[in-house]
Amino acid sequence: MFSQEQVLVIGSNSFSGASFCAYALRQSAQVIGVSRSEEPNSVFLPYKWEKEAGNFTFYPYDINHHLEEIMELVERVKPAYIVNFAAQSMVGQSWEHPEDWFRTNAVSTVSLHNRLRCCDFIKRYVHVTTPEVYGSTDGFIREDAPFNPSTPYAVSRAAGDMSLKTFVDAYGFPAVSTRAANVYGPGQQLYRIVPRTILYLRLGQKLQLHGGGLSKRSFIHIDDVSSATWDLMDKGKVGETYHISTNEIVTIRELVERICHKMGCAFEDHVEVVGDRLGKDAAYLLDSQKIRSEIYWEDRITLDEGLDRCIRWVDENIDVLKNQSFDYVHKP
Repeated sequence: MFSQEQVLVIGSNSFSGASFCAYALRQSAQVIGVSRSEEPNSVFLPYKWEKEAGNFTFYPYDINHHLEEIMELVERVKPAYIVNFAAQSMVGQSWEHPEDWFRTNAVSTVSLHNRLRCCDFIKRYVHVTTPEVYGSTDGFIREDAPFNPSTPYAVSRAAGDMSLKTFVDAYGFPAVSTRAANVYGPGQQLYRIVPRTILYLRLGQKLQLHGGGLSKRSFIHIDDVSSATWDLMDKGKVGETYHISTNEIVTIRELVERICHKMGCAFEDHVEVVGDRLGKDAAYLLDSQKIRSEIYWEDRITLDEGLDRCIRWVDENIDVLKNQSFDYVHKP
């Protein structure tokens, strides 16, 4: 069905957005990408790796500055499906310029929703949000858990999420929301823990581990998240939120130790423990039974297999990657 209708992906140059575009292309969809930045090196754009890349069209539009251009595109193309990955997403840095996070994640996102709700040709709008809105969790939580955000990033996302619910309730806006566990996979930005660890080990650089890496997380391969997002475009219930997660929980330290073991490196020789980040939550444990029982989704890529894929990606592209920025650069 999707091959006959166009899918608009907002935030298509983010890791999750670019990976979803690649997945959609593999399903024979016509994909339109919108992102605030020009396309980076293709090593970070999984949709560029697909033989169906000719079915992808890109527009460099920012929801903060190009809402009119985005809406002109939407009205012209009339996509049946829209998936929105656009967000200021760095947690620690949100303390430095919180107004930028609120501008993107709350004000501009609400403005976008207010325009899209008038487009009666939209069959489904998928809002990609975050488990950060729950704060640190005690045990596995379901989608109806109360919000308890602990950072400017999390508060800004919670505001956008709550506003979207009112649009669904008041206007019947056909929105579905997703909250995924920690994503990883080939093509991820180098400031994220998995590619950063692999690249630092390959280059003999010392990796800093905040707070000793005691925080607990579920790491889920981006291809599994993309397949869930794709299925929710069709089968997700309007107004509902769905957790996308595995059931395997590891600490950040255990994750880094596992990568070190795979690469034949001694953890003690390559890792330096430093102070923790402000407001960092101790655990995100998401109960994903809802998506499994309602649309029969399941994760297929084990953490070990996924880490092996990431190591191969780094090794195959190391001449390019070693010359890229390893650090997050904030763009207002």
